[in-house]
Amino acid sequence: MSKPNFIVFLTDDQGYGDLSCMGATDFQTPNLDEFAASGARFTNWYSNSPVCSPSRASLLTGRYPGNAGVRAILAGHRTASGLSTKVPTLAKALQPLGYRTAMVGKWHLGAREDCRPQHHGFQQWSGFLAGCIDYYSHIFYWGMNNPGPGKDPVHDLWIDGQEVYENGKYFTDLIAERAVAYVRDAAKRDEPFFLYVPFNAPHYPMHAPKKYVDRFKGLPPDRRIMAAMLAAMDDAVGAVRAELKAQGLLEKTALFFMSDNGPSRETRNWLDGKQDPYYGGSAGKLKGHKFSLYEGGVRVPGLWSWPGTIPAGQVLDAPAAAMDVFPTLLKAAGGDPSQYEIDGADLMPYLAGGKAPAERTLFWEMNDQTSVRRGKWKLVLKGRLVEGAPPEDDVHLSDLDADLGERNNLASKQPELTKELTALALDWRAKIEERWEKEWLPASTGTTALKP
Repeated sequence: MSKPNFIVFLTDDQGYGDLSCMGATDFQTPNLDEFAASGARFTNWYSNSPVCSPSRASLLTGRYPGNAGVRAILAGHRTASGLSTKVPTLAKALQPLGYRTAMVGKWHLGAREDCRPQHHGFQQWSGFLAGCIDYYSHIFYWGMNNPGPGKDPVHDLWIDGQEVYENGKYFTDLIAERAVAYVRDAAKRDEPFFLYVPFNAPHYPMHAPKKYVDRFKGLPPDRRIMAAMLAAMDDAVGAVRAELKAQGLLEKTALFFMSDNGPSRETRNWLDGKQDPYYGGSAGKLKGHKFSLYEGGVRVPGLWSWPGTIPAGQVLDAPAAAMDVFPTLLKAAGGDPSQYEIDGADLMPYLAGGKAPAERTLFWEMNDQTSVRRGKWKLVLKGRLVEGAPPEDDVHLSDLDADLGERNNLASKQPELTKELTALALDWRAKIEERWEKEWLPASTGTTALKP
């Protein structure tokens, strides 16, 4: 049997409630709805961080962000450090197994030459390196009003390490065009491929072509642009799946889709000059947003499709996370995850065979926030709803089965459980901090934390 192909789609700042298959009722995402129906939709899928660079590091390395050496949002200037080459990525692990590898989209794991995609196993890549760009000029503007080196606007569009100019071309359309072209070309070769497609949509700036904006005339202005950006992304995913089908590769390709974190409340999302929170994105019934360790910051859409291997129409409830993608796909390719330092787990027995994974404890950290989930219980220490705001509670315990929105703090009613989970969380966090001080901080890897 030939090895399967893999395509991993990642969106940026897309909330748990911003797909129609995840409960959105004010706009539709038909291509991703079809994607979900063809395989498995997770109700408890998590990013490993509530912000982008650490989340992306976990997805590609199979590790918690602190174990991958990236714990903060990385700077976007051309000398910004990022993911260390001593940390293997999925792309690098698949190459010895005969895979061709490519990336199309947003990198955000270091813009310095030695941190770029070609040094992390991607034989071909196109897109940008920073955390955000203007969707039409492809210029990184973030930080332009701040003094100091590396803060000036910079053009950021590349193909295989060479700067290119596509001024006026909507970036989501560029991703679709290049991803489809890659699939078409890959069909001519007798080699399996891994294609990583990290969108920047719907991250600010809030840009969308008129043809998409016009679809949603009845929505409020901020929600209307969000819907338009997601519709363009939905069409892009649909175009890639259509090309796979046209090339006879759909049943030979495992596809995965997730968001890197919850929806943004940042005031810079909208262009009205007001310093009020942005409400265009939705975490559904969840509490919290980007930057928060409450569920709305880290629980995100998670979809799998592999016709003929992953049964269609599944809705899976076991908690799982981005760090599980590396071992799942590596094992499916015939590789041995035990040969790598990995914090995630192989999910294919669950996806393809219905064998629920063993219960495990999941952890998160962001600045002074720490959280843990074990079974139905979620504990958040110094949890924040919005970046920069004071903690809502120093200790917050929730029963997620009964209280999905984390509205009721049960810490005082469950003192022994709260003590136990607090000890687990702090012990895990202490190990992350110890490794950071000994291994990552001296190497100056992932320590530059701007916040685009």
